[in-house]
Amino acid sequence: MISGRQMIDAASIKQLLHHIASVISEQKAYSVPSVCCRYGLEDGSGAEAFQSKYKYVMRRVDRLPSDDILRIARALQSDEPSRGLGEVLAKFDEKGKPVITPLTRRRIVAELDHVPLSGSLSEVEFLSKLWPIDVMQPPSSSRESTMGDYILRHRFMNDDLSNKDVLEALDIYDCSQMQFFRLLEAIVDPLTRGIPEQYDLVGRLNRHLAHDGFHVQETGRMSGSPIFGVRDIGKGGVTPADREISKALLAFNPDEIHARWQEAINRRASDPRAAITSARTLLEDTCKWILHKADEPFKDEEDLPILYRRLAKLLKLAPDNHTEQVFKQILGSCQSIVESLGSIRNKLGDAHSQGPKRARPQARHAELAVNLAGTMATFLIATWEARQTNDQTKPQGAGQDGGT
Repeated sequence: MISGRQMIDAASIKQLLHHIASVISEQKAYSVPSVCCRYGLEDGSGAEAFQSKYKYVMRRVDRLPSDDILRIARALQSDEPSRGLGEVLAKFDEKGKPVITPLTRRRIVAELDHVPLSGSLSEVEFLSKLWPIDVMQPPSSSRESTMGDYILRHRFMNDDLSNKDVLEALDIYDCSQMQFFRLLEAIVDPLTRGIPEQYDLVGRLNRHLAHDGFHVQETGRMSGSPIFGVRDIGKGGVTPADREISKALLAFNPDEIHARWQEAINRRASDPRAAITSARTLLEDTCKWILHKADEPFKDEEDLPILYRRLAKLLKLAPDNHTEQVFKQILGSCQSIVESLGSIRNKLGDAHSQGPKRARPQARHAELAVNLAGTMATFLIATWEARQTNDQTKPQGAGQDGGT
């Protein structure tokens, strides 16, 4: 428990006091004394409250230690939710925890400037679920009386505000991280947009969130459509290995390879069959991208084992390229893993009908398949990049080695 006002910075104390007094002051003057008593504040006369409800409350909370101020603020927010008080409490609770940087916020806002902000919903309806725009004050330069009127005029009548302008008017850079994440979750909600748009936007958001240790993860389903939540990469079933694989794939190809990986790990627990299919597709995409970068021809219809054999020859990963028995065994196992992933996708994935007697994969099977695919993808990418570096630094005329 927090003990003593010194445990909370002065600015937070001042904001909490102000919002507590403001929320209680919304009551009728004759009710303020009883409301204060309900939250453990000193009693007083109705006449005192009639003089100034705000001052009445402030005289009673201003002398309290910080733990009591927090207790009252939380109880009041639970009984009478207030955006202002809720934001102060959220920011207080976020101190000392992982946060996204101001730069990541700006990158994400720039990303959102190029997509339909509210998807299939009306923008006013969409924003009203996230902010009380019907009572919020508009920018000081505006002639409108509320933020809702401001948005309605400039988005739909004048058409002179971009998505970025709207979000900045809503204080998107300084709002709590909780509020920022609520926006991201609403943008990829199944009621806002369809499945293809959801996955596309999730991949684009995760490109930025991954730098700060967060990602948008599938948390459930609504009538077959995914529901997403923003999670710390270290939580929610995501392992440290996932994070390292994410970094490697993000650096190599953020739009397709990393997006496919994210799709696979998002589905591991909620949809094992789809996760297995995504795992195989991740390896297929990785092989094709490296072959493409190497100007090696391939056919789009070639399946994973054929693509891998082409790539193994290019990268000298075939067991026959090596004389050391341990390398021959390891690389032979890698080839077996790739062929097995192709086989398990055909038998347990969602690419083909399972039939009534087929085995149903469990989350642990999907986790194994996805983790193997991610590890193999990063190994192939690392090998390709190492060989590129070696080729650039090798003296002209030097021969090729057969090492991995």
